[in-house]
Amino acid sequence: MIDRNNGKLVSAIFITFPGNCRRALTFYQTCFGGTLQFETFRETLEGYAEVPVISGSLVSDSIIIHGSDLVYDEGRTLGNYMSIFLHCQNTLERKALIEKLAVDKKDRAFEKDDDTKLIEVVDAFDVRWVLHI
Repeated sequence: MIDRNNGKLVSAIFITFPGNCRRALTFYQTCFGGTLQFETFRETLEGYAEVPVISGSLVSDSIIIHGSDLVYDEGRTLGNYMSIFLHCQNTLERKALIEKLAVDKKDRAFEKDDDTKLIEVVDAFDVRWVLHI
């Protein structure tokens, strides 16, 4: 996807976060920087503790993340069938992202070989990130 603001090629994804979209995108903002924008209902809906986010977006220099509290009729199934691939400029950038994203301390230890091309990290929202150099 081309970011209209700077004409740069960036990654873009859409993730459903049932009931915690605002919290998730705010967390990702601490990892990637950027600007948040939310479109919400005017009042709470049955089954939601807060006013649901219809559509939210985080636009940063390296990634665009779109999300919603609204889930498909079938529900959301967590699993290892999907990962988000993100290219890092170098090992220092990747290490900084691992420190921010990783829930598991062993992922954060970064004792792995710096030359490893792909490293997988799971965040607090059960999203798997594949970080490439």
